[in-house]
Amino acid sequence: MDSQKVAAIVLAAGKGTRMRSSLPKVMHAVGGRPMIDHLMQTIADAAIKRVVVVVSPDMADPAGWSSQAEIAVQDRALGTGHAAKCAGPALKGFSGTVLVLFGADPLVSAETLSRLIAARGGPNPPALVVLGFVPDDPGQYGRLVVDAENRLDRIVEYWDADEQTRSIPLCNSGVIAADAQVFFSLLDRLGSDNAKHEYYLTDIVGMARREGHDCVVVEGNPAELIGIDTRADLARAESAFQVRARQAALAGGATMIAPETVWFSFDTIVGQDVVVEPNVFFGPGVQIGDGVTVKAFSHLEGCTIKKGAVIGPFARLRPGADIGEGAKVGNFVEVKNSAIHAGAKVNHLTYIGDAIIGEHANVGAGTITANYDGFRKAQTEVGADASIGSNVVLVAPVKIGRGATIGAGTVVREDVPADALRVADTRGIEATREGWSITKRARAKDGA
Repeated sequence: MDSQKVAAIVLAAGKGTRMRSSLPKVMHAVGGRPMIDHLMQTIADAAIKRVVVVVSPDMADPAGWSSQAEIAVQDRALGTGHAAKCAGPALKGFSGTVLVLFGADPLVSAETLSRLIAARGGPNPPALVVLGFVPDDPGQYGRLVVDAENRLDRIVEYWDADEQTRSIPLCNSGVIAADAQVFFSLLDRLGSDNAKHEYYLTDIVGMARREGHDCVVVEGNPAELIGIDTRADLARAESAFQVRARQAALAGGATMIAPETVWFSFDTIVGQDVVVEPNVFFGPGVQIGDGVTVKAFSHLEGCTIKKGAVIGPFARLRPGADIGEGAKVGNFVEVKNSAIHAGAKVNHLTYIGDAIIGEHANVGAGTITANYDGFRKAQTEVGADASIGSNVVLVAPVKIGRGATIGAGTVVREDVPADALRVADTRGIEATREGWSITKRARAKDGA
């Protein structure tokens, strides 16, 4: 079916009451991304151009959700049928297929949506296509009742079902693909004679059948259809997302020693021949090049790690960290908004913030870049091949020249020339010896 003839309605007005949260339900994150953002990306992947998001009044400014979405407001919480009806004015005159989705269904795939849309094709398409699934535990899901010809006869909500109906394993996901004209006509005539006195979207199936319309079921993957109403549901969805992400990383050529202990975000990029040791967490915005090793208990977010670098163990890379080829960031090292260039080493107990560490420079244990003076942040530059001793404080803004050496325990407040030695004595008095590093390297080369 032509994607131009498909419009999606996303029901996103839930307030998260059962989550005991002030945050709207659809804004809770799975894999570091709000649930509704997952769904909006899936809709885009399915090439659906027309989208209406139904929100509650206090969510009427959904900045960042999607530039392509139209917004409809459900002023009163009167049920899913009422919420879908609120999208009607935005789709006035639309003819084609309306796809009804829930903002708290972050794991449904574009392939599944395409299957639903395809089921509405052919010379005599059904008026309604409902996405069903058979979960391990049907719990309180609505049940799909089919007739002798395996056509969908009606959907019965759990609270309105008798024991025989509750024994049916085929459950309702809530996702519907429908003929737009039939759909909105049925919504206009919905009633609320049920246990909750709400306008159930599911009632349109029975209404459609009574009016002679054909309704069918497409069965989906239960792993995609974890409806999220509680914090426990959110945890299950996160677990399912992580299983999917780990499988993708393994299939892409990464090695994980204990995959179940590695946590990914929605946008984590992992190259080939990457080794990830146990208990590593990837926050949003991480890109890992080929041949990188991330050792145990490291926490990474908003960073780029280039080919062959080694990170950790117990390293923390914060947003803006850019780790060059073959560089090493070791145990209890934190890097923020800094570039560690190719071959550089920052191996122990060090903080690097707002800094540039040149190629093959070595930063000793206990070193910090003092980048904040209480009012503003400033940058530290360490030249290529420089050697920074242990327990050094680099007070920004400061530049350490190429090949310079900083003695242990020195507080550096002024720029250091290339190839110079900067040291402080026991009284804290600093001295600079220009050219000292050249002599040191020559002696080392001669074996002295």
